[in-house]
Order: sequence, then C-alpha cells, then structure tokens
Amino acid sequence: MARKKIVFIIVEGSSDDTALGVLFSRIYDKNTVYVKITYGDITSAIDVNAGNIIRKVAELVRSYADNNHFKKSDFQQIIHLLDTDGAYISNEYVLDTPTAQKPIYSETAIRTADRTGILKRNANKSLAMDKLVGRKKIWDVPYQAYYMSSNLDHALYGKQNSNDEEKEADAYIFVKKYKGDIPAFIDFLRASNFSAACSYIESWNFIRQELHSLQRYTNLVFAIPQKIYQ
Repeated sequence: MARKKIVFIIVEGSSDDTALGVLFSRIYDKNTVYVKITYGDITSAIDVNAGNIIRKVAELVRSYADNNHFKKSDFQQIIHLLDTDGAYISNEYVLDTPTAQKPIYSETAIRTADRTGILKRNANKSLAMDKLVGRKKIWDVPYQAYYMSSNLDHALYGKQNSNDEEKEADAYIFVKKYKGDIPAFIDFLRASNFSAACSYIESWNFIRQELHSLQRYTNLVFAIPQKIYQ
C-alpha cells in the first residue's frame, strides 16, 4: 500500500488547530494531516521580512521532515493560514489611543498606544504576505497561503479581540458543530457572505483594498479540493 502523503498545515495558535485540525483531517482523509502551530504570527515576527519569509516557512517544513525522517516527496502540499490583522489598511485608520493596553481591532480602525509600531508591523507584514501569495512551492512542495480576516476568530465566529480562553471555547463549539458534517462546513466557507470565493488571486486582490483586511472575510474555501464540493 502506498504511503500516505502529508498535508502540512501552518496555523498561528493552538485554538486554530482545535477549530480546524480535525475538520481538515476528515477532508484529507486519504492523507496524513499535520498541523504546525507557530505560536505567533510569522509574518510579523521581528526577525522576519519579505526578504526571508520564504526561507522561514521552508525551515518549518524542513525541521518537521528532518525530525520525522521524511523527504520532500512525502509531502502533498502546504496550507498556510494567515491572519490579516488589518495589515493592508491605510495609515489613517490606525488611531493613536494611549489608553489601549494592546491593539484593539474593529471593522473600521485599529486603536493602539503604539501607532508607530503598528504602522511598521503593517508595512512589513503586508509585504511578507504578498511574498507568500506569489509562491507556488516552498521547499519544492506545493504551497498556498489563505487568509482569515481580520483573524481566525473573526472569520469563523464573527468575534474580534477575544482572549485565549474565549478563543479556545469558541474553537471547541465550532469543531463540535461541524466535525460530523463536513459538507456543512464546506458550505459555511463557500456560501457565507464573508467568503471571498471569486478566484484565489482575485480574493487576495480584494483583501488588499480599502478596509477589507479589518473586516470579516476568508478565502479558506480554496484550500478545499474542488472534487469534494462540485
């Protein structure tokens, strides 16, 4: 029997894995799904920029392969989930708010006590995401990046500014709802009014415009094999 190929999924936090890991394991049931949690946003890390983001992502895959004695040929694809965090909005919508203990997101603005820091982050993060979107392979493995706007909690649950406990609780509710009904999960991604289901490239062009990267959108439906829902 042929060895199962690995679908390597990169997410930012443990609650992201809770919400989607089981669902993607069932969607890709003929493969082995591995979820890599980066515990933070790789596209806005201090030591990451558009010049090295491809290498940083490749290192994640290569490290997993080396630790488990896999080769490039053992991987089917890389699915990379990215929170947009309002990175594409104009600077005027980043508002100086001295009382904000951490960035506060809404669908119309980011309020922060460190406006300069957020502006720098947005500039670096948007360039890094654009670099990833332009790649078809990383470490010779088919690769695509998908966005959750303004983050996964916003896209899947319609909530912004959740704390870790709320994220985990919402993730459990979400996976409990859909783990036994994958067609309903796919319909949720494809037919909801926040689904940017035009084409992959058009969906990225869309999220870069106006305030869209602060608003509730996702193009995650393009990570679902078309044969499943056609």
